[in-house]
Amino acid sequence: MFISKVSLVNYRNFANASFKFNEGINTIIGENGSGKTNLFRAIRLLLEDTSYSHAYRLNKDDFNRNLNRVNPDGWKGHWIIISLEFSDISDDEAIQSLFIHRTGDIPDGDSFKCATYNLYFRPKPEIRLQLSELNEGDKEGLNSILANLTIEEHYETFFTGKSIVDFNDPTVYDELVGDFENVKFSFDYDQSKYGVRIPHQLSVSKEVSFTFIKALRDVVSDFHDNRKNPLLQLLKNKSGEIKKADFDPISTLVDTLNSSIEKLPDVQNIRNDIANTINDAVGETYAPSSLSIKSNLSNEAERLLQSLKLFIGEPDESYEGDIHELSLGGANLIFLTLKLLEYKYRKSKETFANFLLIEEPEAHIHTHIQKTLFDNIKYEDTQIIYSTHSTHISEVCNVENMNILAKKKDCAEVYQPSNGLSDAAVTKLERYLDAVRTNLLFAKGVMLVEGDAEEILIPILIREVLGISLDELGISLINIRSTGFENVAQLFHDDRVRRKCAILTDLDAAICDTTPNASDGKKEEKYKTKVRNSDKKGAQRKQSLDLYIKDNEWLNVFYADHTFEVDFIKAGNAHEVGEVIPSVYEKPSIITLANQEINSKNVSLYGKRVLTMANQEGKGWFAIILGEHVTDETYIPNYILEALKFINPDLSKNLIIRFVTYRLDQVIELDDYDFNKLYEAFSNGKIELQELLKTIAEEIELEEFLEDHVLTFLMSL
Repeated sequence: MFISKVSLVNYRNFANASFKFNEGINTIIGENGSGKTNLFRAIRLLLEDTSYSHAYRLNKDDFNRNLNRVNPDGWKGHWIIISLEFSDISDDEAIQSLFIHRTGDIPDGDSFKCATYNLYFRPKPEIRLQLSELNEGDKEGLNSILANLTIEEHYETFFTGKSIVDFNDPTVYDELVGDFENVKFSFDYDQSKYGVRIPHQLSVSKEVSFTFIKALRDVVSDFHDNRKNPLLQLLKNKSGEIKKADFDPISTLVDTLNSSIEKLPDVQNIRNDIANTINDAVGETYAPSSLSIKSNLSNEAERLLQSLKLFIGEPDESYEGDIHELSLGGANLIFLTLKLLEYKYRKSKETFANFLLIEEPEAHIHTHIQKTLFDNIKYEDTQIIYSTHSTHISEVCNVENMNILAKKKDCAEVYQPSNGLSDAAVTKLERYLDAVRTNLLFAKGVMLVEGDAEEILIPILIREVLGISLDELGISLINIRSTGFENVAQLFHDDRVRRKCAILTDLDAAICDTTPNASDGKKEEKYKTKVRNSDKKGAQRKQSLDLYIKDNEWLNVFYADHTFEVDFIKAGNAHEVGEVIPSVYEKPSIITLANQEINSKNVSLYGKRVLTMANQEGKGWFAIILGEHVTDETYIPNYILEALKFINPDLSKNLIIRFVTYRLDQVIELDDYDFNKLYEAFSNGKIELQELLKTIAEEIELEEFLEDHVLTFLMSL
């Protein structure tokens, strides 16, 4: 039995989310704050014995913030729904009986393979009855009822099983909870659809083995906390299994040891001195009636075992130290090991299913250990769910067992990257997702490029010209190292990852007249043939890619007319390329000729020269050298700016102000001016960007500022 689906409605940062899981190892991937911990908490509320009581203590902060966007009391009247779907239910009579009477749904009396277990946090019956009695459209009556609602008095937690509806369907929510917009509520509860109530004293959590390993933040302090120390928990569990006959000799030894310690002359002398000093100070009347110094060593199995401590030696060291003496990574690894052992002990008991949740195991753990850990933690008959923001762990994840979380305004979205893909397509995709490329799974937007030049120079251009890094923009740039973009681009789709992905590639349009002439020599003929073939392939590539992205709002293609290097000069960057010429050539005559060609306006001349230079040095190395000469005055080729515009169509006003300030900083002394009031007016929507820039240009008496190519780009957004 395994969890095949988790549905979350109105729970914390999930307005409406659906997670899909498979048997074996599953992974939740997401940036910080995307909701990984909230997902685990939701599962724990239903399946973890120690968290079960918390399910009855949900509060208004557990409601999704979207409900409160317009009204701080927007949560009132709404429900939180957490639903777990289980698949591959065993035919075992005991488990079939459990789900028949509690959470299963068996059509026509046959055994079933799927079951559900749901948590509703909802208004109590008397409130729901009042809502159902409202006339349709009676918003005043609705507001009157909702105004007086409080969590403590008017909400209840309700568990059900045997539901058959999709809780992520908005129409299901309207039918079950009510239509707040049109004021239509029903008090009738269709158990055949929404599930049969499960009594409080019955819980699936009692029937399964469930272990949660929290994110490893400060495990040293946890080892000093008796409630959290995993070693103490293991010892405590084992102490109950020690036979009395086996422990009696140890207990006798402890008693003898304690007695021997207490009878030491020095101990007795100190005890007598304490008693005499008290008597001297307060007299016989107020002195204690008795006073002893005794050993604290317990002769009880549980307490004696809990007095034990773990001593560890770092790899290749003979010294064994306390936990606090270990490196942070070493302590985390030991903590994780003990929790895994705790899971093994739990699993050894007879349960219907085994679940292991591990939250962000990568904290302070070396890269190789992260990968090894993920590869090696595989237990038979156990479903394991990891959460992570480590590219090293995501690299070794099975794409089919992956859920990706994306932060949105006041909520999170969930994507299944393999949804709807064939096995062959998934295989190709996984080949690309190594540790470098998996960062696209965490990005807010993605650029796919075909070569080293783009991979090296585009980040430099963005940083030097716009004053911000791609990382700050949340954009991952991925070098495909070919023009086979489809293998990765297939990720970005309505059914899979709903993030913008821009493909940047070359049209390879001819930079010269390729018409054969009788006067052409072999070298010229060969060159024309090469240019002509590239032009043809570029046109075919465009046709193919344009068809591939058709009707997909998440994908777009942006073409360099020729190649990145040629279009770099075409954008107005002959000076930067000219700076590189002495690094490529030594002969003065060739340097002079190359400068003439690079600075000409003839693409057949500067195009051939820059490609010759790039091929001679190697495109990657040439890009590195060229990157050293990129400045704030360099022009970003227009197709790259258009790609940025596609990925980030709605730049925040704060980010726009940052761009403007950075460009201003290149032409004036910022300390001599104060544009804060202008920026505030722009941020508050009192003036538009064009008016902001025009006013700034007038104040600094620099009309050309409006012609800045970055600002022109911003005004086009």
